Amino acid sequence: MKISNKPKLNAKNIGLVIGILFFVYIAFFSHLHEKIPVIASTLAVAILMAVLWITEAVPLGLTSLLPIFLFPLLGIMNGKDVSMIYINDIIFLFIGGFFVAIAMEEHNLHKKIALKILTLTGSGYGKTLFGFIAATGFLSMWISNTATTMLMLPVVISVTKKIAENIEGADSKKVAIGLLLAIAYSSSIGGMATLIGTPPNLVFVKIYSVMFPEAAEVSFLKWMLLGLPLSLFMLIFLWFLLFVKYKPKNTKHFDSNIFKQQYKDIGKTTFEQKIILIAFVVMAVLWITRTGIGFGKVDFTMFGHHFYSQNFELKGWSSIFKKPDFFNDGTIAIFISVLLFFIPSKNNKGKKILNNDAFRKIPWEIILLFGGGFAVADGFVKSGLTIWLSQQMSFLTKVSPLILIFSLTLFMSFLTELTSNTASTQMLLPVMASIAISAKINPLFLMLPTTLAASLAFMLPVATPPNAIVFGSEQMKIKDMLATGLILDFMGVIIITLLMYFFGNSILIDN
Repeated sequence: MKISNKPKLNAKNIGLVIGILFFVYIAFFSHLHEKIPVIASTLAVAILMAVLWITEAVPLGLTSLLPIFLFPLLGIMNGKDVSMIYINDIIFLFIGGFFVAIAMEEHNLHKKIALKILTLTGSGYGKTLFGFIAATGFLSMWISNTATTMLMLPVVISVTKKIAENIEGADSKKVAIGLLLAIAYSSSIGGMATLIGTPPNLVFVKIYSVMFPEAAEVSFLKWMLLGLPLSLFMLIFLWFLLFVKYKPKNTKHFDSNIFKQQYKDIGKTTFEQKIILIAFVVMAVLWITRTGIGFGKVDFTMFGHHFYSQNFELKGWSSIFKKPDFFNDGTIAIFISVLLFFIPSKNNKGKKILNNDAFRKIPWEIILLFGGGFAVADGFVKSGLTIWLSQQMSFLTKVSPLILIFSLTLFMSFLTELTSNTASTQMLLPVMASIAISAKINPLFLMLPTTLAASLAFMLPVATPPNAIVFGSEQMKIKDMLATGLILDFMGVIIITLLMYFFGNSILIDN
């Protein structure tokens, strides 16, 4: 029997070949701009990385390192400047937040919080469904969507097994699908509410600051002012959708005592859990209150007499320092997480609440992925590619901003069904900035909806890890996820578009 040593023709190998061919042609033969050749070189690198990210022909982290040697080689940026982009405040915000999330997982605090929420929701299918959505959505605001889904999966399975003892046939299967989809979808939706909820949010903040350094900072609080209402609207619609589609005929077997027993089995709150909970709350409060928020002009009129009119602003805690700009959300995340490495553990003598093992649990490939996206964004600006792209898209000035936001949000929501949401965000945000400049609208109106739409990955198991996790339970078919996810996708696009168009200016730009 002959053994063939020829490489197999698959999507990854094809992607690698296509990426290299595009790179060579655009970099050396396209002549996009005769006077500024680095414009073509930057676009060539961006497209090469996009193809490799989409097809995963090589590891995502490896693709992210390409700018470190390709940018100097092609004369786009020097190696020192490119390398410095890979480590910044957003990276440390991610690392610090992840350390706290690791502490919650290691000491089982996340499960305790989830079960406590479920014990408070009461009995009945609707209340049980609400409990899972609320618990999952809240946790995914602070820890990774994947970890949240992994945490909630055993709880859902135990509940569905208990229900299956009393409900037969189609009703039992319907309930299982509804609850599994609830934790998958609400973990993605909850991540939209905060800056650290999901990687694309952090990618947006850094790329926006790189491309528009003079623009006002999009702080943790500013993000929440838009992201939290969006997340709540989506979670409410998710509950309604799953309630209507998967409600069983017999609902009397949904007993919250299941959750109460599981909560008791965990035992009393430990010293470590109390410390981590305090650290978690303090970190969130410091994030939210770091910067001030303006409320615009306040008029005081009484009995027809106008007394005064002035701008009113609620200042953040950083204003008490001489240099408030020295503080950022990454500063807070690292400060709180470092404290956990110093506080001794009572249950594990000789150890601290967080130990060296935590460093091995940090997803370093994702950090490199961040860095690669930031480098490409900086290359867009430094090479002049952003201006060139905006000139090519001048026709968009005639398109209504509302239609533009809706179209691009819809495009991103479908793209992220097949590609990494982080990689997709990194690829498209510089392009969105160019389109906004060409259309003469604030870049936030396109960059932010595009970022949020990266979390609208509800139709396919491969779209996001939470989807894959619940699909792996073998309780549903792809058509179940597709039918429900398609409705949720379109509703998400509509809500994002309307919120951004009508409230984005007052929340993100005026403040």
